[in-house]
Amino acid sequence: MEGTEKPADSKNIMKNPSKSVLMVIGFLFLFNNSALNAYIVQYKEQFFRLYHLHYVQYPDDTMENIHWLEEAVKADFANPLYAMARIENEIQWEKYRYLFMMHINLKLIEQYLFLGNKWNKRNAYFFNAPWKEQNLESLATAETCYRTALYYWNDAVAWAEKAQDRRFRFINLEEIQYWEDEAFRIEGKTLDYQKTINRELTSLQKVRERFEAMDENTY
Repeated sequence: MEGTEKPADSKNIMKNPSKSVLMVIGFLFLFNNSALNAYIVQYKEQFFRLYHLHYVQYPDDTMENIHWLEEAVKADFANPLYAMARIENEIQWEKYRYLFMMHINLKLIEQYLFLGNKWNKRNAYFFNAPWKEQNLESLATAETCYRTALYYWNDAVAWAEKAQDRRFRFINLEEIQYWEDEAFRIEGKTLDYQKTINRELTSLQKVRERFEAMDENTY
């Protein structure tokens, strides 16, 4: 079925801090038998509903959201009766799937940008020289997050293009109008995460170069 492409391998995506968080989350889910018995999560829509924004976005919160969203990418769609929009025919169902996958990828981009910003160092102050290596490691983690966001952006654009096919021009799924708007904005290039991500990567590289230039005489 459309929309079950394998996401990026999380082992290659994140460094140790994020990997450890995912492991902790995995164990919590594995041993929380009462929750599993109460609600079996197996479809895209179910995993997506577990995603939620936090008032303060701590790294653990972001990793939890990434887990749910990546599970949603891998899972099957629920029966159209349980879709997040009213589905009455096959062509609506097809457009719905494209929009869903586009939106999931956009949410993953947002979460990886949140995560990257937690490790990104915006400045290389001279008095940070004693912790040069730690700062370089932090920058490497941030870069990995940004490049993963870029990977998901390419997928989001591909799904948006499918959803904007002229076969769907007169099909509007009102319950997910926001997703329709996202696809329209991607097509019109008013929503362009590639520009944002490339700007972050360029800035990060300049900070990295300043850290790499530090030596025992810097501080």
